[in-house]
Amino acid sequence: MTTDWADWARGRGRVLAGVAVCTALLLSFHRSVPNGVGGLGSLLESFLPWLGVVVVALLVLALVRRSALALSALLLPVAAWTYLFGGLLLPAPEPGPDDLVVVQHNVSDENTDPAGTARALARAEPDLVALEELVPPALEVYAKTLAPDYPYRAVRGTVGLWSKYPLNGSRPLDIKPRGIEEAWERGLRTVAHTPRGDVAVYVAHLPSVRAGASGLASSRRDESAGLLGDALAGEELRRVVLLGDLNGTVDDRALRPLTDALNVAERGLAFSFPAEFPLARIDQVMARAGTVGALRTLPATGSDHLPVAARVIWD
Repeated sequence: MTTDWADWARGRGRVLAGVAVCTALLLSFHRSVPNGVGGLGSLLESFLPWLGVVVVALLVLALVRRSALALSALLLPVAAWTYLFGGLLLPAPEPGPDDLVVVQHNVSDENTDPAGTARALARAEPDLVALEELVPPALEVYAKTLAPDYPYRAVRGTVGLWSKYPLNGSRPLDIKPRGIEEAWERGLRTVAHTPRGDVAVYVAHLPSVRAGASGLASSRRDESAGLLGDALAGEELRRVVLLGDLNGTVDDRALRPLTDALNVAERGLAFSFPAEFPLARIDQVMARAGTVGALRTLPATGSDHLPVAARVIWD
């Protein structure tokens, strides 16, 4: 009986160790997961940090089974997860007087309290506020509520930027993917004249993705990300900030035209969607010639997204 129990325990330990090794491989080589069938690679990368939950579950099972083999194997996914995401959990650097404080929020075109949402964002005291899904008459409410603290604004289609600093050179961005016939204006570029110099500010709302039985439908989002990447590559100003609902995480390979060119947040997981139970951060702050030192979520508003706030530290 004792031998049977030992054999069974060793067998369960080998299974747990095998799952631990597979989890480590997914974390370390997620770029190798093919995207051709159902967008599996992007789907995995959208929820990659949640593999940490798998690691915790395996740890509990390994302790229950008292399996030295499983516990040893768990060192692999722990090391891989820590390498990828551990830095995000470290304390944020102390704020500096020259930091650019920004807020990014998809306010939702179904938001029933635009005035309350605007006041909540202003309480974070950012220098710049980027909003998406701006629709009349809510747009007028946001403009009126934010105007006392943010006298400068640029709005193109359903995206907008409010600023404490003067803006000029505002223009729409052509990030509309093929196949959309209706009016679709979801990107803008402007220049903010800050005390530290001019900053090119991009605000974008990339197309939504859909996860279903056939996988991840993201072709329009991916095409729009490529167009936005082309625009950023042609930007002449050295300092750039991108704010937007990009409908993708920074680990998603589809956003590489952006993440290869811009710095992403160094601190803070800040899952922003859906607001009721955030599973992923699809609202992003990125920068060129600067570091996104810390990124955090703000309290929920009337939107299905949580706002995110960040400090950009210039080089």
